[in-house]
Amino acid sequence: MKKSFNRFIFAKFFQSKKIGGIILIICVLISLGIANSAIGEDFSNFLAQKIGVETSYFNLNYSLSAWINDGLMAIFFLLVGLEIKRELIEGELSSLKKASLPILAALGGMIIPALIYFLFNKGEETASGWGIAMATDIAFALAIIALLGKSVPASLKIFLAALAIADDLGAILVIAIFYTAQIHWDYLLMAGGVFALLLTFNYFKVKKLWFYLIPGLFLWYFVHHSGIHATIAGVLLAFTIPTNDTAIESPLEKLEHFLTVPVNFLIMPIFALANTNITFQKEMINGLTSPLGLGVIFGLFLGKTIGVTLFSWFAVKIKLAKLPSGANWKHITGVGMLAGIGFTMSIFISLLSFNDPDHILTAKFAILCASVISGLIGFMYLKSIRKSQ
Repeated sequence: MKKSFNRFIFAKFFQSKKIGGIILIICVLISLGIANSAIGEDFSNFLAQKIGVETSYFNLNYSLSAWINDGLMAIFFLLVGLEIKRELIEGELSSLKKASLPILAALGGMIIPALIYFLFNKGEETASGWGIAMATDIAFALAIIALLGKSVPASLKIFLAALAIADDLGAILVIAIFYTAQIHWDYLLMAGGVFALLLTFNYFKVKKLWFYLIPGLFLWYFVHHSGIHATIAGVLLAFTIPTNDTAIESPLEKLEHFLTVPVNFLIMPIFALANTNITFQKEMINGLTSPLGLGVIFGLFLGKTIGVTLFSWFAVKIKLAKLPSGANWKHITGVGMLAGIGFTMSIFISLLSFNDPDHILTAKFAILCASVISGLIGFMYLKSIRKSQ
């Protein structure tokens, strides 16, 4: 019964990511259209408008763009954290046998792209952006592989989902450790106190979600002011929500189901609208041949393909894992290509990496180009495998 329940959970997860990815593509196109229209400057000014309250005791007065990137994206990271925890407890990452292939593939898909980016940008002022090429956009990647239908084994879709979730965990750790500029220890201590309270609730098996969500707001505020990016609060909160490995729906699964629709169909599209507003200029083509542009494009497409394939081969070679049912090495290579779709998390890390608007713009354009290249070539490559068999 539990096995069928897990399949139901994954089916809902996959379907939501598939449709969400399609909506995300539409919002990217709309955002690009707005940015290159007569209302492009007005839209940028609108995003810069401040909303909130500021007193001598607390500060919640930020631009609309900041609320999207620090506030709404914390909810996105909360959902990502819930998905990761569920997979660790009862899903594709719940045992060494299940987890070894996607985790090692994800590890290769982070190390090799970061190395390629570093080689292009060593000694450059853009060297800090090495984390950009490490991320995989799970919604876009699953949307593309869903379009292949029965052309690829169902197990390959599960493998890609598990790989992307493990990749998200890696990206979260990278953001928390390497993209924190300055620590304010007083706020961090208060955040630690709230987190300890949440762990206590979990220990005593408190199942009412409000006991976690209300303190979670304070956790977000304290983490935000500590210097660590506020979105990490979403992940910390997620890891305190109770779950189980039975067929009975847990508080974690209830919250995950509740958040799936607003995150995939509202929050992610809003993020895309706000952060893909790239105004095309002739100079941007030159940006693609700069160390930053080349590092992102080769890191995402070539690095992901090599990293995922090479580390998967190593895992199978040492008999730590085996290939997904019905899949071959060509399929794994194709998944590596799709893993190069780094849109959402890559753009997010680029915003944390640079202060120079020109570097951010170049990174966004390179991410967009690399994601399109990875998606198109990955799709055509996997489609050709079916025809050649």
